[in-house]
Amino acid sequence: MTDPIATRKRVRTCIGCSATSEKRALLRIVRTPAGAVEADPTGRKPGRGAYVCSATCFERALKTARLQRALKTNIDSDQLDGLVSEVTRAFAAAEA
Repeated sequence: MTDPIATRKRVRTCIGCSATSEKRALLRIVRTPAGAVEADPTGRKPGRGAYVCSATCFERALKTARLQRALKTNIDSDQLDGLVSEVTRAFAAAEA
């Protein structure tokens, strides 16, 4: 008999479009305990996380302040520039 915990899929919700998907299909954005906001392609960094399914959803989450709300922090312009480039690279690597 199979163990239900071993076969369980971890489902998360995209903060841009509210679509649900498996955790590994989404990109996690994390606010670290030090307060930095960064992309987490591995999904294992410590801190508060939010998930996006595409670059379009990431942009939508920024425009509507959903990302700041989900991470419970304000993102300054310096952090935002770095985060945008990290997220762009992560989605480009996922497509390749």
